[in-house]
Amino acid sequence: MGSDNPLTPLDDFLVLFDGYCNLCSGAVQFIIKRDKKKKFRFASLQSRVGSAIGKKYGLAAVKADSVVLILHGRAYTESTAALLIALHLSAPWPLLYVFIIVPPFLRNAVYRFIARNRYRWFGRFEECWLPDEELRPRFLDL
Repeated sequence: MGSDNPLTPLDDFLVLFDGYCNLCSGAVQFIIKRDKKKKFRFASLQSRVGSAIGKKYGLAAVKADSVVLILHGRAYTESTAALLIALHLSAPWPLLYVFIIVPPFLRNAVYRFIARNRYRWFGRFEECWLPDEELRPRFLDL
C-alpha cells in the first residue's frame, strides 16, 4: 500500500499495533529490545495518532488485527510488515526476511490465523499497555 502523502520524520519506521493485545504489546517490547539504533517509534491503532496516520495512508479498512509499518513513505501490513521489521532489528532477526520469497497469500494466511486467535491464546488488556518513562518518547500517542 502506498501513499502520495509527503513523508514526515515521524512517519518513518513507525509501527502501529493493537494496544489491547498481549501478543502485540509483547511484540512491541521485543522490537524495542532488538532495535539497537532506536529507529522504531510506535502508536496504538486505537489512539488518535494511530487513527490519523491510518487515514493519511489510506488504511481505514485495516483492522486492529494487523501490525502496520510505515517505512519510507509506504504502509505495509500483515506478514510483510513483520518481515520488514525483522529486517531492521539486530542480528539474527534480519535472517527471517528470507521468508519474503514465500507468496504473500501463504504468509498472510498464517498471519491472519494467528491474528484471529491472538486474544484467545495470549489474552487481552482492558487498557492499552503503557511504556515506562524511558520508552515514552518513542511512542507518538503518549
